[in-house]
Amino acid sequence: MADHSYDYDVLIIGAGPGGYVAAIRAGQLGLKTACVESRETLGGTCLNVGCIPSKALLHGSELFEEAAGGHFATWGITAKPSLDLGRMMQEKTKAVGELTGGIEFLFKKNKVTWLKGHAAFEDAHTVKIGDETVTAKDIVIATGSSVTPLPGVEVDNAGKRIVDSTGALDLDEVPEHLVVIGGGVIGLELGSVWRRLGAKVTVIEYLDQLLPGMDGEVRKEAGKIFKKQGMEMMLGHKVTGAKVSGKKVTLSVEKSAGGDEQTIEASHVLVAIGRRPNTDGLALDKAGLTVNNRGQIEIDHDFRTKVDGIWAIGDVVPGPMLAHKAEDEGIAVAENIAGQTGIVNHDVIPSVVYTAPEIAGVGLSEEQAKERGIAVKVGKFPMMANSRAKANRDTDGFVKVIADASNDRVIGVWMINSLAGTMIAQAAQAMEFGATSEDIAYTCHAHPTHAEAFKEAAMAVQGKPIHM
Repeated sequence: MADHSYDYDVLIIGAGPGGYVAAIRAGQLGLKTACVESRETLGGTCLNVGCIPSKALLHGSELFEEAAGGHFATWGITAKPSLDLGRMMQEKTKAVGELTGGIEFLFKKNKVTWLKGHAAFEDAHTVKIGDETVTAKDIVIATGSSVTPLPGVEVDNAGKRIVDSTGALDLDEVPEHLVVIGGGVIGLELGSVWRRLGAKVTVIEYLDQLLPGMDGEVRKEAGKIFKKQGMEMMLGHKVTGAKVSGKKVTLSVEKSAGGDEQTIEASHVLVAIGRRPNTDGLALDKAGLTVNNRGQIEIDHDFRTKVDGIWAIGDVVPGPMLAHKAEDEGIAVAENIAGQTGIVNHDVIPSVVYTAPEIAGVGLSEEQAKERGIAVKVGKFPMMANSRAKANRDTDGFVKVIADASNDRVIGVWMINSLAGTMIAQAAQAMEFGATSEDIAYTCHAHPTHAEAFKEAAMAVQGKPIHM
């Protein structure tokens, strides 16, 4: 099946969750595959400086807070923990190393060649990597995204005062006062890590609520919970400048609409206002490609770009910038290149905020459903009424099920609770199969579990939960 006029059947540019998965799948399908990656390790942002190290620190900081912050005491356990931050960082680094090494092993196992360096197009089938030129029948762009800069606030990860998400995962001291610019997923997760380890945390968000894009009730409830945990919220504000002087950062802040200027002093600042696609240095024009006004590469349903033989997936194309979305697209694009049918249902991609409690959603928010003119029936169930959450003394949050009023089909599920990230998988699976709220309500859930709250929320769509 190999076409010998090219060096490779498939060349993938980028070895993040989209690229490395596409490479492995292409290898499994018998295609001669190479993957270009400039980092010293595989796995992209997610494994090296994103999802994985942040989860390690979230877990470590949660353990510390449970011991130090009273949850142990609730259960009659006396503990006086002390923090060895260096040791915590070491454990995080170890976890990252194990996973990136694992991908290298999978590349070898599936005969994927790792070409080290930066790729730039010469033409639609030719890519230059350093001094080497490589050709491929099909090329997949999976270059991911990087941190969006904020004018007037210069990130310097080496200086460790004004940092982006990469720097915030690698501080060598607990900030006295961390100001987080951006009330989205990354800002809230990393802000909560440092708050738990003892920092005062202030979140400055341009909009009047946290977590843009999520369901309104979830956003409101999340704001209350983070406030209760001791995070200071400055909603409807923007940062216009920042100056570092020794161990202090002075921020200029004003209302989003302008006016009401004030200065805030911090020991550390995290800039987390979003991410933007990585296309710089790819020489897309030489391949006949352009980007849209958001800097993304446009694709069709099969992940083809407008140039024959060039495909694109993940953060560099439209859609949510999520590792699992990129992974699913990686499998699908490899299957399409191999002549099979690879499909991703972009209507059912869950999103999770790994704070404590976790926040998760899949499908449409209530606001989005209304914008689309869909009449809905909504069922909600509070964790306060869930027996397992009550027994664990862990009752923050709720589960919300949104069904299409015309046919009871579930079109959105939103939840806040300590296991939301795992529980949302059931919702996604149900929606993938076109479940109605009744299907979920009449599925037996083990007792006592947090997941029963999902069943009860589905029962509430018809107005008949048992425990409320």
